[in-house]
Amino acid sequence: MALSTRLALPLHPVLAALRWAAPGQRRVLSTPQGQGHKLDLGGIFPPLTTPFSPMGEVDYARLEGNLHRYASIPFRGLVVLGSNGEYPYLAPQERLEVVSCVRRALPRDRLLLAGSGCESTQATIQLTLSMAEAGADVALVVTPCYYRGAMTSAALVQHYTEVADASPIPVVLYSVPANTGLDLPLEAVVTLAQHPNILGIKDSGGDITRIGLMVHKTREEDFQVLAGSASFLLASYALGASGGVCALANVLGAPLCQLDRLCREGHWQEARKLQHRLIEPNTAVTRRFGIPGLKKAMEWFGYYGGPCRAPLAPLSPPQVEELRGAFSANGWL
Repeated sequence: MALSTRLALPLHPVLAALRWAAPGQRRVLSTPQGQGHKLDLGGIFPPLTTPFSPMGEVDYARLEGNLHRYASIPFRGLVVLGSNGEYPYLAPQERLEVVSCVRRALPRDRLLLAGSGCESTQATIQLTLSMAEAGADVALVVTPCYYRGAMTSAALVQHYTEVADASPIPVVLYSVPANTGLDLPLEAVVTLAQHPNILGIKDSGGDITRIGLMVHKTREEDFQVLAGSASFLLASYALGASGGVCALANVLGAPLCQLDRLCREGHWQEARKLQHRLIEPNTAVTRRFGIPGLKKAMEWFGYYGGPCRAPLAPLSPPQVEELRGAFSANGWL
């Protein structure tokens, strides 16, 4: 019997019995930190890029180099194999090797969130089990979207429930409509927030009203909302979000951690000024130029960005100048 199957069988009935816990019941961290410790997602998480060599292979030495530099920034943890990690372009074995590499380099007091979402429920469960074995603390599970017309609230609730029932590590929902064309419906989020092994959601849609409603409607649950972009981080904190998974943190990690601190301490005027300076560069490395722009900007700040995997193409010289302008106009270069 496969290891993933052996792991899943004893866990499934236990988690299923806890499936609809009483409102407000505190879930515990099912990682090496042990029972009784609530998993706090509060803080900034950079969704790491995956470094490639000029030949298109994963460059683990460059990844370790970036991790060494990130160690000096007070991140709550790191995200691997998210959208910015070029997750769809990695082979299954590469995905596990990336998780293992990051886990070895990451201090135990920092969380490792790993993307494990696949199109089928069965494949998502299998990959989640493998990610846990490779050292992930939390599974970040993107919405399946290939048959998006059939992805009703009921279908998505069933999908995430089965994944969370079988997972030996906590699950965070991931809604990124810019990539999937699918918003995880609010009613599904509210239902899934009651599951004892679902800790929260990363919402990258940018609808601040939706984020506020998610915080409000899950207030009786042990459920945390993470802003999925630096552009609306302050607004999300003002409405009760716990933290942020922000692509820009690959480049401007320290300023984003400063914004996190200012919001937590109630220094809203200073936080607003800093947030304003982050919007244009963040838009440039997300909506405007995407991962090629993010990797190019990393190089200007001493990190290794390197090439993307095809068919993602590098920026043209005019695009590079426009990207640089977004940073220099706001005092970052």
